[in-house]
This record gives sequence, structure tokens and C-alpha cells, in this order.
Amino acid sequence: MSQLDHKSEAWSALFSEPMSDLVKRYTASVFFDKRLWQADIAGSLAHAAMLQKQGVISATDLADIRRGMEQIRQEIASGGFEWKLDLEDVHLNIEARLTQLVGDAGKRLHTGRSRNDQVATDVRLWLRGEIDLIADLLVDLQKALLKIAEPNVDVVLPGFTHLQVAQPVSFGHHMLAYVEMFARDHERMLDVRKRLNRLPLGAAALAGTSYPLDREFVARELGMDGVCQNSLDAVSDATSPSSSPPPPRW
Repeated sequence: MSQLDHKSEAWSALFSEPMSDLVKRYTASVFFDKRLWQADIAGSLAHAAMLQKQGVISATDLADIRRGMEQIRQEIASGGFEWKLDLEDVHLNIEARLTQLVGDAGKRLHTGRSRNDQVATDVRLWLRGEIDLIADLLVDLQKALLKIAEPNVDVVLPGFTHLQVAQPVSFGHHMLAYVEMFARDHERMLDVRKRLNRLPLGAAALAGTSYPLDREFVARELGMDGVCQNSLDAVSDATSPSSSPPPPRW
């Protein structure tokens, strides 16, 4: 098997002896990281479009990658995609299926990126989607509280301070206190979204790549506000599962 073929397989394929099922289950993450599949496909498509724009892959390769990813998208959405434990994670499962569908174009998709910056990008995209969902739910909750508060403005109940009955308050006013609390939660969500909505892709393993990447193009394709400015930080901050870089030895 050539070195290129190894790139679409799990690291366990490098050993001559078969891996035990126990170790496979222990090292695999596909059981839980397959939830990242939409982010993984979106990130890969943006990366592929950039590679074609920069002349790294051909227009035919890009068309094949898009066609293969669309089929994979349909297979996963319909429940017909086969998640393989031997391929360990969502990224290798999708990459292997893409290569099976479109051949060498699928192998060239990984040009100029590492699993490190790919995973970091996927996690940020997934978190952004979850934040948007939570933010929308918080707004819905606030609206529901307003509907309760409005007809209950004249309903009076005892207010409490230090666990003792204090001044009388409107029940509507009481409900609006929670509207304010959830407004702060909504602001926190938007603040987190702003901080994570930057592109790690292009950092590669930890120190970039010699390929002529256009990171700003990929960021725009993915609706991100910009790129991570430091490659070490990009693959080792709190949103990335990659290992933190070791401290320098002066």
C-alpha cells in the first residue's frame, strides 16, 4: 500500500497485527463526534473551493468533491451512511467514503490542511450552530414570559427579601425579572459566538503549510468574522481538542 493510501485510513492501519476490538472502541470517537458531520462537510467544501481558486486542485476535482459530498450528505441525512469503527472518527469516515465515490479527487481534498486544524474548524462550526439554536430558544422563552406578564400586571403577590415577606409586587413585574435574566444569557451566547467565529483552518498541524492558501476566502465562505492570527493558538485553544503546544525552552 502506498503512503498516499495510508492517509485515508486510521493510524491503526500502520501496524502489521490486527487491533483488538477493545482498543478500537477505546480509541474511536465516531460514536459521539459523528454529530459534527454537517460542519465537517461544510468545512471541506469551503476548503476545496479555495484549493481550486488557488490552482492547487482542478475544476474537475472540485466538481467531483462537491458531487461526492452531496451524496454523502444525503446518505447521512437518510440514515443510510455506514459509520465504521475501524475509521475511528467522523472525519476519516467521510473522507474514506468520498474517496470511494470520486477516487483521487477525494484524496486531494486534504491538501494543505491537517487533522488538527480540520477538527478545530469543525468544532467551531458546530458550536456556532448550537449557540444560534440556544440563542433562538432564549428569545422564545422571553416571549413566552412576556405573554404571561402582560395580562398579570394587576395581580399582586408578596415580594421576598432575606427569605421574609417584604413589599407587594406585580406578578407581571416578577415575570419580567426573568426576561432580564435570560436577556443576559442571550448576550453571553452572542459574546461567545463572536469570539469563536474565527477560522483555524490553515494552521495545519501547528505551524502552517507551504501551500498558497487563501484563509480569508475560506472564512468568508463559512460566514466567519476572520481568521485565527496565530497557528499555535488556532489548534490549541479551548475550542480545539488538539493538544496544547509545549512551552518553549529558552
